Amino acid sequence: MNADAVRERARDLPTEPGVYQFRAGEATLYVGKALDLRDRVRSYADPRSGRIRGMVERADRIEFAVTDTETQALLLEANLIKRLRPRYNVRLKDDKSYPLVAFSDHEVPRIEVTRDPEAGAVAYGPFTDVGRVETVVKAIRDEYRLRGCSDHKYEGRDRPCLDYEMGICSAPCTGEISPERYAEDVAAARRFFEGETGVLADPLRRRMEAAAEANEFERAANLRDRLEAVEAFHGEGGEAVSDRSDDRTVDVLAAAVEGDTARVARLHSERGQLVDRSRHRLDAAAAEGSTDDESPGDAADANTPAAVLAAFLAQYYAEREFPDAVLLAERPADPDVVDWLEGEGVAVRVPGAGREAKLVELALKNARKRGGRDDPVGALGDRLGISSPTRIEGFDVSHAQGTAVVGSDVCFVDGSAETADYRRKKLTDRNDDYANMRELIRWRAERAVEERDDRPDPDLLLIDGGEGQLGAARDALAETGWDVPVVALAKAEELVVTPTGTRRWPDDAPELHLLQRVRDEAHRFAVSYHQTVRDEVRTVLDDVPGVGPQTRRRLLRRFGSVENVRGASREDLTDVDGVGDATADTLRERL
Repeated sequence: MNADAVRERARDLPTEPGVYQFRAGEATLYVGKALDLRDRVRSYADPRSGRIRGMVERADRIEFAVTDTETQALLLEANLIKRLRPRYNVRLKDDKSYPLVAFSDHEVPRIEVTRDPEAGAVAYGPFTDVGRVETVVKAIRDEYRLRGCSDHKYEGRDRPCLDYEMGICSAPCTGEISPERYAEDVAAARRFFEGETGVLADPLRRRMEAAAEANEFERAANLRDRLEAVEAFHGEGGEAVSDRSDDRTVDVLAAAVEGDTARVARLHSERGQLVDRSRHRLDAAAAEGSTDDESPGDAADANTPAAVLAAFLAQYYAEREFPDAVLLAERPADPDVVDWLEGEGVAVRVPGAGREAKLVELALKNARKRGGRDDPVGALGDRLGISSPTRIEGFDVSHAQGTAVVGSDVCFVDGSAETADYRRKKLTDRNDDYANMRELIRWRAERAVEERDDRPDPDLLLIDGGEGQLGAARDALAETGWDVPVVALAKAEELVVTPTGTRRWPDDAPELHLLQRVRDEAHRFAVSYHQTVRDEVRTVLDDVPGVGPQTRRRLLRRFGSVENVRGASREDLTDVDGVGDATADTLRERL
């Protein structure tokens, strides 16, 4: 686009807050936010840096989205940068995006909380407090009975599902409500997200008062809590504001930039004690031509530490609890980010002396480190010959002689467990570890390829096992076309099995210790889930007089399977809490 094309496009834009995208074909080159879309986009007609000038020349169009507030524009910008990964933005690798509320593009729309709305959906948000969003959506479904099922489950039903029986869906799938009436309910729900709080708050208040008058105090209290969430929803665009009276939790952040990569070191302190530290990698914005200090709408060049900190702050605190204070090595380049944090009750400081300044100095040292023993993630990438595997997913399978077969999928980001991204799956019952692993990896790969998984793709898959399990995992990846590096770690000798051969790494190598932590956590998570599933499965033990659910669980946990219970001696059986002589005799007789 040339300057005249940019000015012409800017004339068509509203003077409201929002987000704009410079696009070329199907690719998004740059995402920005603005308090006044028209004014901001017009400034790109005369860019002050070579990087921005090159971006504008490559673009063939500008798209935009209006938001209610500048805060929502900031959050939507962070969402789009995460999803679209535009080459001219600083991008935090492997992080979460903010949730939105979406109404699907269907003649009978469903409502859902999502980070990646499907094409054609009407979406509201984004919002920082996912708990509050889910509470409000539950209240919406309770009041207007909108469906939450997938289109696949909606089609072809001949009777209503459990949601209808629970009173949270009006069952348009079976004609329990007419399409016209359902459309009216959808319109009312959408009016709430467009700012009309009363369409949800008023009926909630009436139900709360009725419950109190009927002495249903527990129900009244639940409705009161829901009402408070609803009434607070539109304050600051739906973001939660906390009342913080002291700096109980503190994040200390510093950034370093080297070429096309940037690192942010984070130290986390609670009540004066340093309890955690982590490093995060970002992809720097593409350079183009000169590196002048200023560009439209930005206080500094995109690849300075100040700009990196601004991008990190907006993208990092998605679905994370805000600290009471953030200490920074320097002021972020984007003042809107600081305003947003301070609006959330976070104290933002750039200390110049004292203990806080020493913490910032320590964070700077961490950010400037370039791998080695202090960076097992980077060392692992070097060892495997891949990019630094910031995000690792570990997989394991657990079962009892082919029954209650389950798989685990755990996630580590920057060497630390990301428990919110753990997943687990029941698998087909069979006593075949290779087939079980193939099914587990195929499940994960298909969800990724079909964009049904709301997590980012990992940089590395780690399989608990040896060559056989690795081969099964690679077969699943080849079948689905999911291109992700994968290795295995065998327990017996702690050998790293790669597609090109088996390696023995030094016992004290930090990259080996990282793989061991991921592998051990995947194993623990799988075994824990297997025990839960196994205890839920009905067995012949349920038919033995004197053996109740608790005793059955103790027997299975002690012996591992019904077959092992059958082979246990009378003495071994009576060692189990709750099994006396008579029950032991009955067990031996019945089994």
